[in-house]
Amino acid sequence: MPPDTSAPNPSRREFGLIEQIPEGWRAPLGLLVFSVITVFVVTAREWGEMFHQWWNIDTYNHILFVPAIIGWLVWIRRRELFALTPQPWIPGLALVFAGLALWLVGRATGINLLAHAGAVGAVQGAVVAILGLRVSLFLALPIAFGAFLVPFGDELIPALQMITADIAIALTHWSGVPATIDGIYIDTPVGLFIVAEACSGVKFLVAMVTLAVLVCFTRFDSWVRRLAFLAASIVIPILANGVRAWGTIYIAQSQGVEFAAGFDHIFYGWIFFAIVVVVLLGAAWRFFEREPEEYGWRVDELGDWAWVGRSENSSASVATTGGAIAAMSFAAALAAAIVAPIAIG
Repeated sequence: MPPDTSAPNPSRREFGLIEQIPEGWRAPLGLLVFSVITVFVVTAREWGEMFHQWWNIDTYNHILFVPAIIGWLVWIRRRELFALTPQPWIPGLALVFAGLALWLVGRATGINLLAHAGAVGAVQGAVVAILGLRVSLFLALPIAFGAFLVPFGDELIPALQMITADIAIALTHWSGVPATIDGIYIDTPVGLFIVAEACSGVKFLVAMVTLAVLVCFTRFDSWVRRLAFLAASIVIPILANGVRAWGTIYIAQSQGVEFAAGFDHIFYGWIFFAIVVVVLLGAAWRFFEREPEEYGWRVDELGDWAWVGRSENSSASVATTGGAIAAMSFAAALAAAIVAPIAIG
């Protein structure tokens, strides 16, 4: 009796998925996974710190969407991407070295921003080194967008507090409410208001800048429009946050401080950012110049650039590139153990 071949074979399905990847991509992708894991292991403490911030600090909750956005940017151009063939690029190893060096400096000095940026930069460098210059230029947006994995923005809080307080006091005087200001403290007839760190607007500003960069490079061709939208995405949230702070003060004059505080918590936490996003995107919608999948350079454009072809003369084998990344990662880990050992206990 002949065997039944109608039943699906799981291993055959898995092999079919692998076969969908062009032959020239399989070894580089495998090496890329290995190299990224190697860098992750060496910089594990920093990635753990970053994930803790993404998950537990509301200023950085939006970063949880960044890996999905990067994956989406690659996915929507996968057909054109597979028309290219990765060629490991020796100069790209300098980016891995720079990232690991920055990570080491941050680890040794205790400056988390440097250590986190270095950990992310080393991964970005590995992508460039393994996939090569041409593929990296094609994927320039998703590779560069990885920079938003680094939690940043706390450095802006003091300045944003002062700006918010200045806007709030100006509008308070304009609305006829007597008030005095001392730094971030605003004294009114119904009580003293403080522009606290949570009220600085930094979490919405940082998230808005991340969204603005994505929109700028997927929906606009013109640099003038890109810069205008990015500027609006910075200025409008700051101004809107000042108006929100004034609104809280103004409502408190008639409805009481407790009512105003409750209203501000709901409005600020759930509605404010959505309104700002809708206003900005609505105003920019008619000026959009292309569809998201049209972002970046086309394959034929890259083929016309003679300097790209000349740069590819600096290519190396997949094994050599992977070995170099592994060696640099090991050296960085050894250096970190010497100059910045992890305290135990």
